[in-house]
Amino acid sequence: MPAPAAPDDRDLRVRLDLAYDGAGFAGWARQPGLRTVQGALEEGLATVLRAEANGEAPPRVQVAGRTDAGVHARGQVAHVDLTPRQWAGLPGRSDRQPGDALVTRLGGILPHDVVVRGAVPAPAGFDARFSALHRSYTYRVADRPELRDPLRRGWVLWTRRPLDVASMDAAARPLLGVRDFAAFCKPRPGATTIRELQELRWERPTDGPDAGLVVAHVRADAFCHNMVRALVGASLAVGEGRRPVGWLAEVLASRRRDAAGGVVPAHGLVLEGVSYPPDAELASRAESIRARRLDEDVWDGPS
Repeated sequence: MPAPAAPDDRDLRVRLDLAYDGAGFAGWARQPGLRTVQGALEEGLATVLRAEANGEAPPRVQVAGRTDAGVHARGQVAHVDLTPRQWAGLPGRSDRQPGDALVTRLGGILPHDVVVRGAVPAPAGFDARFSALHRSYTYRVADRPELRDPLRRGWVLWTRRPLDVASMDAAARPLLGVRDFAAFCKPRPGATTIRELQELRWERPTDGPDAGLVVAHVRADAFCHNMVRALVGASLAVGEGRRPVGWLAEVLASRRRDAAGGVVPAHGLVLEGVSYPPDAELASRAESIRARRLDEDVWDGPS
């Protein structure tokens, strides 16, 4: 039996808070020959930590919610395990804290479309993916010509028909709660399509940066593949008057993927934030969710 690791060899888990413009990435997950957020972040970490020069394994990052090609994130969370030596060595000869030094150094080498905003030692039991309570997303739509701002075309969908936001919001309400979202998911062998949709709300803000736009707010503990974009696409059919208010509930009950129609483009979708329980509950949450996710092959991303 191998001897227990010495205290200095035990990994230190670091929480990373980051944001990215998904337009130039083939999604979050590392893929051979493709530019991905995970690939860019892990390569940046390897450079900062001088992993290859020190004969160390390259860092591997675990994320709260995997995102597909073109999906953006403003409040993504990830974690990486570092040795105490790696962590302590980040400031070099400066008097900065290791987390501040890591953020600064990554800011100098990461591409401009991905930013690490914070790096701190994670509480005991923290797992960016399995400890998460829920993930929150928005989807923005410009339904009038005067709202079509070329400077935000990369994260706002333009539509030709005006939308009835009240009808869209009413149509969404029967979908809240624990439901089988097979009609709104891209099929994956062995994966469950049962989810708890905690929020699906439509509004047209009257002030702030989203004034005039039609905005969806979506929150769940996890998502089926393509679920959010399918829900938005079906909602737009109601908002344009092509379908009645009760249609979304009918589609949900049918459990047929072809009933919901197509999905909207990825560029309007933004991961806004990830919520976690109190520190004392992180480990138990991660343990229970890890067992369930692996057993059910649940997809954490929305797209």
